[in-house]
Amino acid sequence: MFDVLIVGGGLAGLVNAVHLSKAGLKVLVLEKNSYPKHKVCGEYISNEVLPYLESLGIQPFQVGATSIHKFLLSAPKGTQIKTQLPLGGFGLSRFTLDNLLYQKAIENGCVVKKATVEKIDFLGEHFEVSTRGGGTYLATFTIGAYGKRSTLDVQLARRFIQKKTPYLAVKSHFTGDFPEDLVALHNFEGGYCGVSKVENGFLNICYLADYKTFKKYRYTETFQQEVLCKNPHLKEIFAAVKPAFARPLSISQISFSPKEKVEKHIFMSGDTAGMIHPLCGNGMGMAIHSAKILSQLLIQFFNQKSSNRATLEMNYTQAWQSAFQKRLRAGRFLNLFLSNNNNLLNAGIGILRFAPGLLPFIIEQTHGKELSAN
Repeated sequence: MFDVLIVGGGLAGLVNAVHLSKAGLKVLVLEKNSYPKHKVCGEYISNEVLPYLESLGIQPFQVGATSIHKFLLSAPKGTQIKTQLPLGGFGLSRFTLDNLLYQKAIENGCVVKKATVEKIDFLGEHFEVSTRGGGTYLATFTIGAYGKRSTLDVQLARRFIQKKTPYLAVKSHFTGDFPEDLVALHNFEGGYCGVSKVENGFLNICYLADYKTFKKYRYTETFQQEVLCKNPHLKEIFAAVKPAFARPLSISQISFSPKEKVEKHIFMSGDTAGMIHPLCGNGMGMAIHSAKILSQLLIQFFNQKSSNRATLEMNYTQAWQSAFQKRLRAGRFLNLFLSNNNNLLNAGIGILRFAPGLLPFIIEQTHGKELSAN
């Protein structure tokens, strides 16, 4: 019997695993993939979570993370504005960060098994989790940290899974020159593209596109040439870099709809609990923060035994909403603003040029305060 079983060993799941195992809890992570592994992700992380990561023994700059302090925004026709990031951040690939967290979890005594979870049953006081191949595991609590969309969401009949979503994301690494201290957000018809450096000199380019626009072209190479490169900044970037991947990574059916934080007594963490639009540049920070909230509440429960399961579930939902509701609203507004009206975006950038303090203020609305180590 484990204290906590975590379904999914991505960013949030591994942060939960490191934090909980560091506190002495018996933790099991079930992850279908092996480490290390590339994932579709913007790979920019706000410095708001840096003190917390360091408290877990994770030192991003010791493995080559780039320090990022500047932000550039451009409209599809090339109009642009540049500013300092209020808190700054760092660039680090999921290939490196997830593996670093995985190694730390193992070091802390966490058990990590490669397995695909097929069923989760709550039996009143504990969970029974079944995997493909016949494995069965018992735990007092289960955390769902399996990402943006899963067959488990269908099994749990989660409300958001019933809605079709119009977005897909594409990511690849490249070699070539680009400022190490800059994260850029370049807009194009039907989407936006993030560009920033990660470790070892690689350039991460990741974009979110409306599927209706994308399907006219079918292939990522054609879409890149015919749509993304209409933005002169993206055209210049793609002309100057060389792909480091054999082919881009992609995911579809990305949902930004509200999600329940607890489903059938399973605590949802990271993207499984809710996502902010990638244009906000804070998805990884938000996933890490949500894992901290949940880990602290679970540790309090095991240490004090002063609350019941229902109270714990309510406290987590309330803490999650308090931490993220404001920035999620800001993210939804920005997505509508950036994605649906290019003329409005051009005009908005023109206004921001005459009010330079406004853009940092907007960025702050999608980010949180610096997290303490405790």
